[in-house]
Amino acid sequence: MSAGTDLLIDAFGRIRETVEEVVDGLGPQELAASPQGGGNPIGWLVWHLTRVQDDHIAEAAGLEQVWTALGWAHRFGLALPASDTGYGHSRREVAKVHDLTALQLLGYHDAVYKVTLRFVEDLQVKDLNEVIDRSWDPPVTLATRLISVISDNLQHVGQAAYARGLLGG
Repeated sequence: MSAGTDLLIDAFGRIRETVEEVVDGLGPQELAASPQGGGNPIGWLVWHLTRVQDDHIAEAAGLEQVWTALGWAHRFGLALPASDTGYGHSRREVAKVHDLTALQLLGYHDAVYKVTLRFVEDLQVKDLNEVIDRSWDPPVTLATRLISVISDNLQHVGQAAYARGLLGG
């Protein structure tokens, strides 16, 4: 491992810890509650950030997503395509991510975290400089993609923590 991979492992670990803190002790109603003003519910935010991490890590690692490979799509039973990550969801689509439990969200996130950790632990510095997506200008390196996932995840888990604070108690 290198300092770079150590930092990535730490960042993904912090996301995991915060996800656990945010959903701990919440029931399906609390996970589905939208903050006043129409913000996204805690359950949707945690589902979405985990789907994004799963999607992007699987693509970078050349693996099938945990969502489908380990049956999480079936366990969640959402009325959405299995490929859906929540990106660009309308209010109507957000509402389809419902009846979630803390155990589901934590189980899925933990499974994705384990795959992420295995992938990141095996990276070498040269791997981080590899261009993995030429559809952007400039092309996206693996390092850029991983930082993008971390940034997105931190923003969404922060939103979920804020929404939890709004619940009171």
